Amino acid sequence: MTDQIADAQDALRLAFLDGMSRAAASVSVVTTDGAAGRGGATVSAMTSISADGPQPTMLTCLNATSSTLPLVLENGCFCINVLRTGQTEISDIFSSRLAAPGGDKFNAVETETLVTGAPRLTAALVSFDCRLISAEKIGTHHICIGAVAAVITAKTGDPLLYGMRRYLRTEDH
Repeated sequence: MTDQIADAQDALRLAFLDGMSRAAASVSVVTTDGAAGRGGATVSAMTSISADGPQPTMLTCLNATSSTLPLVLENGCFCINVLRTGQTEISDIFSSRLAAPGGDKFNAVETETLVTGAPRLTAALVSFDCRLISAEKIGTHHICIGAVAAVITAKTGDPLLYGMRRYLRTEDH
C-alpha cells in the first residue's frame, strides 16, 4: 500500500471516529453465561432489528478481541442490559476502565438468571434476553443477532447515553 493511500485511509478513519462521536447512543452491558462461562462487556452498538415474526430480534456488536465474545458464541445466548443514568461506574467496570471489585466484574452488580441462562443486571433500565441466532465478523467486530426470549423493563429511569466521547444526560424540556 502506498503512503498516499494509507494517509487517505487514516484520514477517513479519523473523520469517521469524529463523526460517530457525535451520534449519541445508549450504554449497555452485554452479559452471557453457560457452559463456556460467564462474561460481560460494555457496548454502545446495539439496536432492534424487528418486532415482527415469531420473536423480536436485536443485534449487538462485540469487538473480536473481547473476552466476552467467545463466551457468547459458545453459550449461544446474551442479555443486553441498557444502563440508566447514575450507572457510569458499572459501564466503566464492564469496559475495564475501572478495576473489577475482587477481580470479577459481576461483584459490582446484582444479577438474576433469565430464560436463556444469561444474567440480567437487576438495576438495568431494560434487559433484553436473547438466544444467539447469527454471528458474523465484519472488520474488528462480530455482529451478534439474537431472538428475544424475554424483556424486563424498569418502571422509572432515564437511559445512560454516550456521545462526544463522554457520558451524557437526558434532559426534559
